[in-house]
Amino acid sequence: MPFVKNSWYVAGWSTDFEDRLVPLTICAQNLVLFRTRAGEMVALEDRCPHRLLPLSRGKRIGDTIQCGYHGMTFGADGRCVRVPGQSNLPKSAYVDAYPTLERHGIVWIWMGEPEAADPALCFDMPELADPNWHVHHGDKLHIRANYLNVAENLVDPAHVSFVHPTTLGNAASENVPVHVKTGGEAIVAWRWIRDAEPIGFFKKFGGFSGNVDRWHYYYLHLPSTAVIDFGSADANLALPEEERDKGVRIFALHFVTPVEEGYTIDHWMHLRNTALGDEEASEQMDRMFRIAFDEDKAILEAIHEEEQRPQKRKPIRIAIDKGPNVYRMRIRDMLEAEATVDLGEPVSPVFVQHD
Repeated sequence: MPFVKNSWYVAGWSTDFEDRLVPLTICAQNLVLFRTRAGEMVALEDRCPHRLLPLSRGKRIGDTIQCGYHGMTFGADGRCVRVPGQSNLPKSAYVDAYPTLERHGIVWIWMGEPEAADPALCFDMPELADPNWHVHHGDKLHIRANYLNVAENLVDPAHVSFVHPTTLGNAASENVPVHVKTGGEAIVAWRWIRDAEPIGFFKKFGGFSGNVDRWHYYYLHLPSTAVIDFGSADANLALPEEERDKGVRIFALHFVTPVEEGYTIDHWMHLRNTALGDEEASEQMDRMFRIAFDEDKAILEAIHEEEQRPQKRKPIRIAIDKGPNVYRMRIRDMLEAEATVDLGEPVSPVFVQHD
């Protein structure tokens, strides 16, 4: 399946990019990224139009990149500014430049039509700038699987009991109904597990020993950004859903970036309403997250491997697949919209539609 191009994808954390040239692949397009002397991010097509050597194998000269083969040099806007040995610059001597956006320590790239790159379309949430929340950039999970499988796993609370029995789930949630809402901008799936043993994560981090009420809210923003709102509170408090901030509440953010058809990078981070400024707590949580996310990686890579083999029958779908099913349908709609040009309503139509 093709990639959705008209979208902001995460290239990495701001700390990943300094003066050096950084090669990346997003949506099967090879890119080279660097910071200008003013600190602005630049993302260019990583292929010299002369002999196709990747520009990332060349070198920076100020805010330009010089190809390492014959010295053609390209500016931050992708235009050729020098061809050694000649004074004229052919119009075809350019590389594509991709819009970038940097906020909250995250670098985003727009992979589609440059004129459609609206910063307002980039994912954001108020807690990222709220001093009452601790923001911690985590890590990058490299997964040999298609990005759609990775993303739909992040709107699927039902797998948690079985894939993460010692970290993010336990048997208490196996038969608890999953609620799904698909009408808004994000697909949402959630459930509460009331008066149950705390999961391993909150035994270690939250310090709970008695029974808790815990929740999982999964928000999938198309095409592939997921927010998992999860937490626990003492069961004796009987917290209503809208008062989750009174418990230990965490947002796990997953920025799922398609590299190639069978290769995805999940940039993950978290926000929390407790242990503010405590970097030791951040490191402890990172260790627990890595265990859980490696469990997902093993499952998703095994699924992808089987998808490449001949299948004797069609895969089945069950009740808990509502969120993933709608996700796939909406992705198909986005791809269809990108594959066609809508000329709008006709001024003088030659047909009249009656149905």
